[in-house]
Amino acid sequence: MDQAKRVAKNTGFLYARMAITVFISLYTTRLILAALGATDFGIFNLVAGAIAMLAFLNSAMALATQRFMSYAEGKGDFDAQVGIFNVSIVLHLIIAVLVVLFMEGAGYFLFDGILEIPENRLYAAKFIFQCMVLSTFIGIISVPYDAVINAHENMFLVAILGIVEALIKLAIALYVTTTGFDKLISYGLLMAVMTIILLIIRRVYCHLKYEEVKINVRKYYSKALFKEMGNFAGWTFLGSSTSIISFYGQGLVLNMFFGPRVNAAHGISNQVSGQLGAFSTTMLKALNPVIAKSEGAGNRATMLKMTEMGSKVSFFLLLILYVPVLIEMPYIFNLWLKEVPEYTIIFCRLLLIKNLIQQLFVSVDTSIRAVGNIRGFQISSAIASIFPLLICAGLFTIELPAYYLYIVFMLHAVINAYIILYFANKHCDLQYKPFMQNVVVRCFTTFILMAGCSLIPLFFMDEGFIRLITIGVLSFITYILFIWNIGFGKKEKEWIMPLLLSFISTIKNKIFRK
Repeated sequence: MDQAKRVAKNTGFLYARMAITVFISLYTTRLILAALGATDFGIFNLVAGAIAMLAFLNSAMALATQRFMSYAEGKGDFDAQVGIFNVSIVLHLIIAVLVVLFMEGAGYFLFDGILEIPENRLYAAKFIFQCMVLSTFIGIISVPYDAVINAHENMFLVAILGIVEALIKLAIALYVTTTGFDKLISYGLLMAVMTIILLIIRRVYCHLKYEEVKINVRKYYSKALFKEMGNFAGWTFLGSSTSIISFYGQGLVLNMFFGPRVNAAHGISNQVSGQLGAFSTTMLKALNPVIAKSEGAGNRATMLKMTEMGSKVSFFLLLILYVPVLIEMPYIFNLWLKEVPEYTIIFCRLLLIKNLIQQLFVSVDTSIRAVGNIRGFQISSAIASIFPLLICAGLFTIELPAYYLYIVFMLHAVINAYIILYFANKHCDLQYKPFMQNVVVRCFTTFILMAGCSLIPLFFMDEGFIRLITIGVLSFITYILFIWNIGFGKKEKEWIMPLLLSFISTIKNKIFRK
C-alpha cells in the first residue's frame, strides 16, 4: 500500500504539471504552424524533429540505467548505486560519440538526394540538423542524471522542469512569430539551446542533491559492472534505436512519396498523440521505478501485480480524452488550427487507435527490463520494427494513399504485443490467459461500450460547441460507469478504494489547510 501511495503522490505532481503544460503546448503548436507555414513546419518536423526522438532515446537509455539504480536501491546497496552511476557516465560518453559519428555520416546521405527539401530551404535544414547533433550529444551524456532522478522517484522536479520547458517553448513561439530573421533557423536554434539549458539544470541539481552522484571513475569503476551494464544498455540501445529509425523513417517515407506538406500532417498528429497520451505516460513515469525496485527486492508477485495494474490504469487514462477527441476531431482541429493540412485528421485517428493497442503492454515491457534478461526480446523487437517501413515503401510505390502508413504500423503494434507477452511469460512468469482476460478483454470492452454510447449525439445534433460538450459529458459519465463495473475486478476495487480515499483526503487537506 505504501508503494501505491507513493505512486499516487508522484502521479499527482506529474498531473499538476500536465494540467499546466498541455494547453500551453497545443497553443504553441498553433503559433508555430501559423508562423512557419505548412512547408517549413514539415521541414522542421522532418529534420529537427529528430530532437523529439532524442527525448525518446534518452528516455529509453535512462530506463536502462534506472533499472540498475532502482534494482540496487531495492536491495539497499548504496555502494552499488555509486558504482552504477560512474560506469553509466563512461558508458553513455562512448554511446554519445558513436551516435554523433553515425548522425554526421547519415546527414551526408540525407541531404544528398534522399530528403525532398526545396533548394531555397536547404541551408536552413542543414543548420537545424547540426543543432540537433549537438543536442543529441549533450542529451546522451546526461542520461545518467535523468536515471538518478527517476530512480529516486523525484517527480516534483520532473514536474517543475516540464512547466519551465513549456513556458520556454511558448516564449520561443512568440519570438518566432515576430522576428525578422529566418523563422525556421531561429526556431531550430532556440529549441536546441533550450534542450541544453534544461539538461545542465538536471546535472547541477543531481550533484547537489544526491550522495551517489559523485564522479570518480578510477575509484568506482568496475569492469564486471561495465560489462553487465554495457550488455544491458547495448541491447536496450538496439531496441530503442530501431524504434527511432522506424519512427523517423515514417517521416522520410512520407516525404519521399508525398512531400513536406504531408509531413506537416504527420508532425501535428504526433504532437496531438503526445499531448493526449500525457495522462498515461505520466502515471507510468511514476510506476516504472516501483516495478524495478520490487524485482530488486525479490518480490516478483508485487512486480507482476503492479505491471498488470499499470497496463490497465494507463489504458483507462488514455480513454479520458481519446474517446471525445476521436469522435469530434474535425471540429476540434478547425477550432485549434487556422489551416488543417491534408490527411491530418485520418492520420491522427489511426495513430490514437494504434496507441491504445500499444498502451496495454507498456508496463509488461518494463517488467521484462526489470528482470534483466532482454537479449532475445530486444532482437525480436528490433527485427519487427524494421519491416513496416519496407512494407509502406512498397505500398506507396503502387500509389496507395498516405494513411496506409498508419494502418501498417497499427498491425505492427499487434505483432509487437505478441512479442512482449511471449518474453514476459518466458522470463517474468506472466501468464497469458489471466492477462488477456483481466487486462485486454476488460479494457477493450470498456472502450467499445464507452465509444458506442458517446456516438449517440451524432445522430440528432449538428456539429458545434454544444455537441462537443455533450459528447464530453456523456463520455465522462460512461467512462466512470464502465470502468468501475467492467474494467476493474473485485480484488482490484478493494485495492483501489482505500488508495483513492487516501489520495482525495491528502488533496483536501492541502487545499483547506490553514
